[in-house]
Amino acid sequence: MQILSQMSLLWGPLSQSVARPLLLSWSISQVSASEALINEQDSNGACPGDRNLKGSRGGCELEVSDLQEEGRHAINSPMSPASADVHPEDTLLEENEERTMIDPTSKDDPKFKELVKVLIDWINDVLVEERIIVKQLEEDLYDGQVLQKLLEKLADCKLNVAEVTQSKIGQKQKLQTVLEAVHGLLRPHGWALQWTVDSIHGKNLVAILHLLVALAMHFRAPIRLPEHVSVQVVVVRKREGLLHSSHVTEELTTTTEMMMGRFERDAFDTLFDHAPDKLSVVKKSLITFVNKHLNKLNLEVTELETQFADGVYLVLLMGLLEDYFVPLHNFYLTPDSFDQKVHNVAFAFELMLDGGLKTPKARPEDVVNLDLKSTLRVLYNLFTKYKNLE
Repeated sequence: MQILSQMSLLWGPLSQSVARPLLLSWSISQVSASEALINEQDSNGACPGDRNLKGSRGGCELEVSDLQEEGRHAINSPMSPASADVHPEDTLLEENEERTMIDPTSKDDPKFKELVKVLIDWINDVLVEERIIVKQLEEDLYDGQVLQKLLEKLADCKLNVAEVTQSKIGQKQKLQTVLEAVHGLLRPHGWALQWTVDSIHGKNLVAILHLLVALAMHFRAPIRLPEHVSVQVVVVRKREGLLHSSHVTEELTTTTEMMMGRFERDAFDTLFDHAPDKLSVVKKSLITFVNKHLNKLNLEVTELETQFADGVYLVLLMGLLEDYFVPLHNFYLTPDSFDQKVHNVAFAFELMLDGGLKTPKARPEDVVNLDLKSTLRVLYNLFTKYKNLE
């Protein structure tokens, strides 16, 4: 509508009482009346009534006082159910069209900010050799270029797409190809695909976050996503010429265990869920197993989840099981930070792979964070291979 484009030029003079919520709260009748008021001029460019000439946009402009008065009327109007922080361009909707945006208060939530930062840092770490630096998710990922490089790096594949696409059609075609490849990886594991080509290209941050969380979980990214992150989403829909808004809660992350559970369930899931009474028996057996070897270094374990959390005992245990000395410069003997502990556990995982074991189902971060089920999975992996070793 012309009134909205014209209003954007007059936006600066508006007082604080006529801020962005003004546009969302206008009904079509109010917009039409204002449009007629601004556009009403004779062929000589004269302003309607006794309005002052201001010398812009055809020779006339609404006075600030008039705009303020209209603003107060629009804000106090009972016809609009909406009151969100919406940009002027966000109200240009067709009939029955819907648009979503994150409530500003949710963007200020520390857990939401942490999730965004963790994902940005992860992308930049993965693409460091590509010399790609992501600063803002919605602005840097919408055209498919970064998503293409990210997927190719994570999946070790090459997508048949144009390297650079400037047109909107070309960008959407690239996005379509990239997302089809993503769906081929995620759909068999039960992920709900909460994004589309249009939502990603439309810079929908919620959709982009859903996509990145799914990729991070699927490829076991060496990051720790904050748990239970939710945002309030404002949904704006145009019906019968009026803008209506509603708020819905969008869950971005649950617990790490639940998100990883989309991909795998094993005997330990069953044990925790249906036979917790047998858990102590399993823990006792694993403690006996690890102490049989660690006792050779005068070490003893009594608490599995805590004493393996820094990775030191895991590294030493692998050396004992494979009968070699692990150079002390390869790991931190007295780690004092989260990163050093993750380094130790990850290094122990590398030693397991060198010893012919399968990749552990747990993540180093989960072991460091005292996740008992993850620790049990790692130790049971060792037990199955070395249980008969003296």
